[in-house]
This record gives sequence, structure tokens and C-alpha cells, in this order.
Amino acid sequence: MGFGFISFMAQAAGKPGTTLNERRRMQILYSGRVQGVGFRYAVRTLAAGYEVTGAVRNLADGRVELTAEGQKKELEAFRDAIHEAGLAANIRKEEAHWDEARGGFNGFAIER
Repeated sequence: MGFGFISFMAQAAGKPGTTLNERRRMQILYSGRVQGVGFRYAVRTLAAGYEVTGAVRNLADGRVELTAEGQKKELEAFRDAIHEAGLAANIRKEEAHWDEARGGFNGFAIER
């Protein structure tokens, strides 16, 4: 596999100059009817089926914050699973932000 192919694949992954195997951080802010309905527990349960680490927590303004780290493809599959698990009905708005992984997570937890 030549350098050009690797460069092409890195750009296809969404960030020039990186590899597909690089760990990423995904932060999603969910708004809607996402507190008091078991949303965080459902997300934590779903996380067990993916190679991700992170946390989910309620925010004082009524939103839920999900922060997860893993391979970008795995994180995207996890994000899709949240919608497919029936949680999409509770989500009015979703803001996703991507960054480099920072570490610091041990498993996947619900933070209070």
C-alpha cells in the first residue's frame, strides 16, 4: 500500500494527516426529553457493545452530555446505535464535536 492510499484514507476518515486507527474523542450534547427517562442508563448499556470508553452525564440546563473515545468508525457505530435503540424519539437536537483522544477514561460510566 503506497503513501498516497494512506493519505487518501486519512482524508476519508475526516482529518488530513491522521490514520484510520487513531483514537478520537466524540462529544455529543443531546437536548429534548433526555433527562428522567433512562437515557443515560440506556447509553451506558449500549456502550458495553462497542470498543469505547467515556461517560454520560446530565447537565443543569436539561441536556445530556456524552463524551466517548475510541476508533472513529466505532464511535460512529455507537452513535448510530443510540438512535436505533429507540432513543431518537427523545432527542430534539444533537450537537457533535470531534477532537483528538485525551485518555483519562476507565470503561464507560454515568457521571453525576
